[in-house]
Amino acid sequence: MGYLRTAMLLAALTALFMGVGFLIGGQGGMVIAFLVAAGMNLFAYWNSDKMVLRMYGAQPVDAGSAPELYGMVRELSQAAGLPMPKVYVMQNEQPNAFATGRNPQNATVAVTTGILRTLSREELAGVVAHELAHIKNHDTLVMTITATIAGAISMLANFGLFFGGRDNNGAGLIGTLAMIFLAPLAAGIVQMAISRTREYEADRMGAEISKAPLMLASALQKIAGAAHRIPNREAERNPASASLFIVNPLSGARMDNLFSTHPNVENRIARLNEYAREWGLTGTRAAEPIDAPAGETYSGPWGNETRGRGPSSRGPSSRGPWG
Repeated sequence: MGYLRTAMLLAALTALFMGVGFLIGGQGGMVIAFLVAAGMNLFAYWNSDKMVLRMYGAQPVDAGSAPELYGMVRELSQAAGLPMPKVYVMQNEQPNAFATGRNPQNATVAVTTGILRTLSREELAGVVAHELAHIKNHDTLVMTITATIAGAISMLANFGLFFGGRDNNGAGLIGTLAMIFLAPLAAGIVQMAISRTREYEADRMGAEISKAPLMLASALQKIAGAAHRIPNREAERNPASASLFIVNPLSGARMDNLFSTHPNVENRIARLNEYAREWGLTGTRAAEPIDAPAGETYSGPWGNETRGRGPSSRGPSSRGPWG
């Protein structure tokens, strides 16, 4: 995602922010909102990644504290032609992950403790590769700033609910209602349009980086299934940040397909299956990547590995990142 689209996105959200300011305080409110939005854009450019990491209580890890996870990120970063990002772990039972940072030189990959316990090594590599694809495409800057501004629009709309809109411009109650309901919805639609496109592209590029589209597809299926059962309380309190994650972390995701910031997981899996067929990786469906036919070779970032069939034949390659 190029810098032009980044600028267009920020301009649209800034204009929306100014429109809400106008409904609250007229031209003066619009000018104040513009100045606030400009300051927020500048602040978010430099600090949005730190804000998101702090919001989710993420802690940095290194080669000493998490050697296998850190080594995985390092190897996949090299395969993607990227600088080594910082690596963070969130104490959260829901399996999920996101990337953040204003550019590849200042990027972070964050994973939950839940995902480390849920996925196999190969599946986790697919997820990490997906997040590295976001970094390579500069999606991280777009979506962290989008989440920051969208959250601010919602807060400003709530401010208008308590203090009311301008009564002398003819808008009155209608303007206030529009501000309260339509502004956050519009911000969400902007997030939706950008996020859906970037997720498909990151799936494709991530599959290329890890050389294992079926492993990424299997990971998506596991994460999506768990995300509806295991709440992510921080995401529920800050829904504007949900678009950062690889799979929608909000518990009501099944009920809002029309306005979800993430594409349908089944559609993403179907595309990854198609990539596997195009690239000559045959033998299993994405939903059953580990139970491959006996003797099938899987090409991943740690070299070629041969699997048997069924749980009893799984070797060291199917273990989690902590052994």
